[in-house]
Amino acid sequence: MSGDDLPREVELAVVGAGLMGAATAWAATRRGRSVALLERFAPGHDRGSSHGSARIVRRAYPDPLYVRMTGTAMRLWRELEQDAGEGLIRVVGGLDHGRRRNPERLAAVLAEARVEHELLPAAEAARRWPGLRFDGPVLYHPEAGTVDSAAAVTAFVRRARARGASFHPETPVRRIVPQDDGVRLETERGTLTARRAVIAAGPWLADLLGGLVALPPLTVSQQQVFHFPRRDPEVLWPVVVHKDTLSSYSLPGGRDGGPADGRKIAEHDAGGATTPDTRSGVIDPVARERITAYVREWLPGLDPEPFNETTCLYTSTATDDFVLDRAGPLVICSPCSGHGAKFAPLIGEYAADLAAGLPSSDARFTLAAHLAAAGLP
Repeated sequence: MSGDDLPREVELAVVGAGLMGAATAWAATRRGRSVALLERFAPGHDRGSSHGSARIVRRAYPDPLYVRMTGTAMRLWRELEQDAGEGLIRVVGGLDHGRRRNPERLAAVLAEARVEHELLPAAEAARRWPGLRFDGPVLYHPEAGTVDSAAAVTAFVRRARARGASFHPETPVRRIVPQDDGVRLETERGTLTARRAVIAAGPWLADLLGGLVALPPLTVSQQQVFHFPRRDPEVLWPVVVHKDTLSSYSLPGGRDGGPADGRKIAEHDAGGATTPDTRSGVIDPVARERITAYVREWLPGLDPEPFNETTCLYTSTATDDFVLDRAGPLVICSPCSGHGAKFAPLIGEYAADLAAGLPSSDARFTLAAHLAAAGLP
């Protein structure tokens, strides 16, 4: 995907072309806005949080706010699929279990939101999904599965460009200068002015906005992901969130899972702190051993030897709520705390709303709320 000539002026500049920035460009161009989308790396890079072929989409959350948001996000994913003319969502259903996951509580929240679900005893869940092990109640809800993250980024960008957006990969932003009537972005390929700028730069966000906006503490961590072969390729499993001794998740791996659709498995938020420019990209052998032992105990339908492994970055807030707010001409978009991918088209809508002058979609996402949670003025 080649880039375009950098315009001198647009209504909206979006910095960062991962899931959130690309979704913002798509949302804004659907409203007729002129947009420039800037990305510091080449298209499809694996330096941030949006690469790979599978992320979980699901409705089950213990928080009613996020349950409502998942419903809207699902509708928007379908709109993107229709707009792009390709399938991005793979529906396989979702399972939640484990003492620290509290399936009964999840079932109550889904019942209140009128989301289809079942609460199953362990024996019934094991009968339905051979090769998975359970030791307590299991929540099943059918409206869950995976989204092809890398393909979604490409689709967002392609459809935004079709509506007039310009795309600028390998164009690092070196300086952001708020002005009375907008913002100036100084890049390695020239200078661009915009009425508003959405900063959706993931783990690079704090570096770009340092000194310009009072940000809450943001933690960047390197997470480790493994793929395991399935013993019986005919057996299909839902996505699984399991919180017991480990806080883990597993899902069909898509392209990254190879031709036999190997299973993607990882711990949630177990990586060590790092920075986007100093991350090692090296798998911790202790983490590999921990996940391998977990597979032997809880997923006997897998061969417990990983055939593929990689790392990715989380950028997290202390509360795990997103950051979606405006400060002058700047819109601060996300830190998604390891659970934001499923919301990408909705976060794009929220960011486009903020750029249009509307308030934050929820008070919990404001800078003030995050600063207060951190005990900062």
